[in-house]
Amino acid sequence: MNRVAQIQNVAVLNVNELNNALRPVVLPGETLHIKLVQTGKDKDQGVGYLDDGTMVVVEGGQRFIGKEIEVSVTRVFQTIAGKMIFAVPGDRQYTNQHR
Repeated sequence: MNRVAQIQNVAVLNVNELNNALRPVVLPGETLHIKLVQTGKDKDQGVGYLDDGTMVVVEGGQRFIGKEIEVSVTRVFQTIAGKMIFAVPGDRQYTNQHR
């Protein structure tokens, strides 16, 4: 339908593109406050979600499940399903080894 509208010179707004454009940009080294709600796939991971549904996997975060903590972003990974953010608890410093 988008293509037909464009051919007929009708302005089209793609809601998925708008949603992606409005998501906050998160970069390695930034800090976030997040509530960890479940364990991750790997040992000692905790998982939380940003307000937009983006998954944040926290290495060494299992002990913080059920708590809101400050984390430092180590890397951002784009998947078909969306963006995943990897982080460490704020008490561990971000270093180049996490890139």
